[in-house]
Amino acid sequence: MPLVKNGRITTDLFVHVAEGAELPGDGAVLISAARFLEDPEAILKRAGKTGVIWPNSRAVDDLVPYLDRLAAVALVFPTFRDGRAYSQARLLRERHGYDGELRATGQVLRDQFVFMSRAGFDAFEVKKDADAEAFAETVKRYSVFYQPTGDGRVTALNRRMQLRHSESAGQ
Repeated sequence: MPLVKNGRITTDLFVHVAEGAELPGDGAVLISAARFLEDPEAILKRAGKTGVIWPNSRAVDDLVPYLDRLAAVALVFPTFRDGRAYSQARLLRERHGYDGELRATGQVLRDQFVFMSRAGFDAFEVKKDADAEAFAETVKRYSVFYQPTGDGRVTALNRRMQLRHSESAGQ
């Protein structure tokens, strides 16, 4: 499955570990929320990076105590009509200050890419190579937005205010 991260098609360094399968001692892994919550401290002591696949039906508050030690959080879009992962992404980025990889997984569709990016996602698991190429191109298309976003971009209004301030300071 192709991975688009920070606007580029890239190799996924994280291995999806199946339920009940042995965790490797090192290397980057993505594991289910249920498995992670069974013994998070033991899992986080591994030598490799740890990521968790977090369902959109579960509150992100359960994940907050571990965010500073998680390399990735994969939020699940079970269907394209279910947008709860958007809210989870905004909460993780804006309220809880999560700065690790925030990955969209499941039904990740081209026409929702810009919205996912703006909510704070920086990595996307897509089904087809053509979708990965479209995602990589779309990220370059938009540089300014009017509304505040979870992706850390400065809004058009704030950018305009910064320019006015710098112009007035230079006079």
